[in-house]
Amino acid sequence: MTRILAVSGSLRAASYNTALAKACETLAPDGTSVLHTTLKGIPLYDGDLEAQDTIPPAVTALKDAIRAADGLILVTPEYNNSLPGVFKNAIDWTSRPAAEIEGLYGGRPVALMGASMGGFGTILSQSAWLPVLKTLGTRPYTGGSLFVARAQTVFDADGQLADERIRQQVTRFLEGFSRFVQG
Repeated sequence: MTRILAVSGSLRAASYNTALAKACETLAPDGTSVLHTTLKGIPLYDGDLEAQDTIPPAVTALKDAIRAADGLILVTPEYNNSLPGVFKNAIDWTSRPAAEIEGLYGGRPVALMGASMGGFGTILSQSAWLPVLKTLGTRPYTGGSLFVARAQTVFDADGQLADERIRQQVTRFLEGFSRFVQG
């Protein structure tokens, strides 16, 4: 069984990106399980805490979830044409201590997807993640892209992915990423 972790980069309770991460759980291909998580409880990075060997429990839990997965999907919102600070902060925390970066991220398959209310989806946010992923030594998935535009029209009031065309796009994306992870 291929295990994929889908991390939502939004803290909002009714987040379209969390809804997209949850949809990945139900649309995963046979032989693949997707588990979603959020960034709840991760504080702002503080080097003083790190210097005291005090990695917050929410950071440790996220690192453990990443380690347990064969692949990682960053489900990213887009704020002001870039990646969300709260998401970058979480990844910064998981890269500490620096000696653990290679073991956590080195060669790890990582995909990007995201949803926004605008017409371009999260194209700029996903692009902004690429130098970060390179620095961490990940193996970015380039076999497809998923930019969910006008998210308010594709999710229903309960946060379920209701647009069949987008459901098919997510399914194809997950099939491709799963093969990439297995390859």
